[in-house]
Amino acid sequence: MKRFVRRQAMRAVYRTDLRRPLDPDLAVYGAYWNRGVACNPAAIHAKARELVPHIRGVWVVSSRHRDRMPAGVPYVIEGSRPYWRAMATATYLVNNSSFPGGFTKRPGQRYLQTHHGTPLKTMGLDQRAYPALARKTDFDKILAHVRQWDFSLSANPHTTEVWDRVYPAPEGASYEHLDLGYPRNDVYFTATADDIAKVRAELGIAEGQIALLHAPTHRDYRDGFVPDLDPELLARQLGSDYVVLVRAHYFYGRSAGGKGPESTGRVIDVTGHPRVEELCLAADALIADYSSLVFDYACLDRPIVVHAPDWDAYRAARGTYFDLLSGLPGDTPGPVTTTPCELRDVFRSGRWRSPEAAALRTAFRERFCPYDDGHAAERVVRRFFAPAG
Repeated sequence: MKRFVRRQAMRAVYRTDLRRPLDPDLAVYGAYWNRGVACNPAAIHAKARELVPHIRGVWVVSSRHRDRMPAGVPYVIEGSRPYWRAMATATYLVNNSSFPGGFTKRPGQRYLQTHHGTPLKTMGLDQRAYPALARKTDFDKILAHVRQWDFSLSANPHTTEVWDRVYPAPEGASYEHLDLGYPRNDVYFTATADDIAKVRAELGIAEGQIALLHAPTHRDYRDGFVPDLDPELLARQLGSDYVVLVRAHYFYGRSAGGKGPESTGRVIDVTGHPRVEELCLAADALIADYSSLVFDYACLDRPIVVHAPDWDAYRAARGTYFDLLSGLPGDTPGPVTTTPCELRDVFRSGRWRSPEAAALRTAFRERFCPYDDGHAAERVVRRFFAPAG
């Protein structure tokens, strides 16, 4: 009862704040449903502090994730009085998911939806074709959210085409596609050898070891984190020259259930690491599944192995936009494995870094990374924070 009364009081105060003038120098950022500073919004915020320092950036974070906030970064707790004041008066809104609580977008506010990946799996209204997804998805809410957008960021032509179809602007509303690349990928072009060496050392990767990153995506048809490979077994099979980094999807909490970064073993649980981009920089190769991380990692032009033992189940439950396992240039970024033995052998044989694998990776990069060049954040900041009109 107290919580209900508090919410009602906050909403009443918010309605009062809606009559306040907009602050032309205030931007509110959010990522991954209020989990902290991350992804495209984080890269945009960092570049905005450099290029438009008069814009004050404030992050929305849930109370259970406030410990993730870096020192010195202003934030408000979702649902709090400062949160509603910021949402009512900020001129600029940037998010890769959505802002909590349902807010009233005012004339003069500019909302940039950055998204958080290139779509392999079905998204938005396309999920209506999959009953298990459709039953738990509020499509009217999706369309109401789309109505708030002024800009939708895209990493490649494939993504723009999908967003345009699955997030259609309702009648009387419109948004502009920004085909500018993903700011979160800039670091793959700007990081130095010293930057990479520092991250590897912090993770406990020994000099000369080959680091393999496995960051599987969420499965709609499963409960909890169940990796489709045994990292301990793979590490034993490959020997001391290799170390396996395992990162569970953020839906499953802060641990993959393995050893932490302090481990001296060859399997390291990096789920709790704050920046997945740093993990990619540290890794010599990606063991990919259906996560959008495969598109980002391709920017590095490092080997990618697709390990997909449950491809048929995943496609049936969630649906996909192309066949990642086809072996066709542009669809498949490298060797494909479906069993533990195949995965072991692709590394033992050297196929993971063969000329054939490199050719597939090149075609994949050309299709999905055409705008990524290290300057996406700058392009977005100059476009989004430019005076309207």
